[in-house]
Amino acid sequence: MQMIDSQRIPASKAKVWAALNDPDILKRCIPGCQSLDMASPTEMTATVVLKVGPVKATFNGKVTLTDIDAPNSYRIIGEGAGGVAGFAKGGAKVRLEEETPDITILHYETEAQIGGKLAQLGSRLIDSTSRKLAANFFENFAAVVAPAS
Repeated sequence: MQMIDSQRIPASKAKVWAALNDPDILKRCIPGCQSLDMASPTEMTATVVLKVGPVKATFNGKVTLTDIDAPNSYRIIGEGAGGVAGFAKGGAKVRLEEETPDITILHYETEAQIGGKLAQLGSRLIDSTSRKLAANFFENFAAVVAPAS
């Protein structure tokens, strides 16, 4: 499953970049995120609880930042195991574009793979859930970085 989209954020590119690298902000934005801790400047550990159709699972995994071109872009890669529910792997290429000094366009391309019990749910349900989760993250992120006044 792949998705390409963008989010217009009324904040400076520097502020958006800092937020993309702040585990406290990311934790608040990731749907179902219970914990997100920095292990190093490019690695984090995470616990996320997700419900996909009838399956609810707790995923424990790691998140890695690669291809870092501060303050312009990076790739974020995550993988987690959800016990009997299966596993999830995914990532996103994130690129920032300054529209004006106070408006940043966050472009993203996401991809996801699942296995185990989750994979048996059907591609349509998985695709719609993945799209919803990605959209929720980026909407939450925009609201946290540039709250409406």
